[in-house]
Amino acid sequence: MNKVNLEEKFKLFSEHWSPKIVGELNGQHVKIAKFKGEFVWHSHDNEDEMFLVVDGILKIEFREETVTLKRNEFIIVPKGVEHKPVAEDEVWVMLFEPATTLNTGNTENELTRHNLDWI
Repeated sequence: MNKVNLEEKFKLFSEHWSPKIVGELNGQHVKIAKFKGEFVWHSHDNEDEMFLVVDGILKIEFREETVTLKRNEFIIVPKGVEHKPVAEDEVWVMLFEPATTLNTGNTENELTRHNLDWI
């Protein structure tokens, strides 16, 4: 059993939109990522996705509305719901999702990460 210090883990990398795995439980990955700018519209056909803001402000755009998340707030995006994360300034985010979840869901492009690093 190892404790994880999120601040220390976030300091280990600088790239945006490239999730890192910091833990695993019951087939779920605990991931952290730094977001800045706009991501891509996408959905996940088989998985719900949880975004927890550790630091900063994150907007999650949906086709009908935009939800703004501040530090210590989270949202669960149900499977099949199209969404696009947007971060005007750098945001530190923790994600909880099945280990099989692809970061760009049903959209494949230059931001797609097939093999995530453990840190």
